[in-house]
Amino acid sequence: MEQKTLSKWLKCIIIGTGVCGLIFFFFIVPSFGQDLLVRYPEFSYCYWPWLIFLWISGIPCYTVLVLAWKIAANIGRDRSFSSENAKLFKWISYVTAVDTVFFFGGNVVLLLLNMSHPAVTLLSLIVVFVGVAVIVASAALSHLVNKAADLQEQSDLMI
Repeated sequence: MEQKTLSKWLKCIIIGTGVCGLIFFFFIVPSFGQDLLVRYPEFSYCYWPWLIFLWISGIPCYTVLVLAWKIAANIGRDRSFSSENAKLFKWISYVTAVDTVFFFGGNVVLLLLNMSHPAVTLLSLIVVFVGVAVIVASAALSHLVNKAADLQEQSDLMI
């Protein structure tokens, strides 16, 4: 597959992920919350704190999509192994780390404020695990892309 084609596919996936995220955060989550309000009206005081918390935790996800878009654009320009991409992967790692800590901390705070159930906090560990996996993968990619960029630079200098 050519790099321009790969770049286009990556950009399509990024757009699709962004659209799915918008549907999730602005349709599915509020609808699910409204359904819970109908069944358990005594928990109506939890709706807005949870909704705002989830919306805030979604903002870094879109920051990661913007960074991924820049990586895809670099791939399309035949700069796959560049120090710029290594830095972008490192930033993805940092942003995901902040979001993962925020998400877990927010779940604990909502639990302590009696706005959550312990099972929800335990289930949030699945999301935290995915966040940690993204942190490690993007940090590893940053390291590897940086090494590849150094090798490519040395190779270009030899010719």
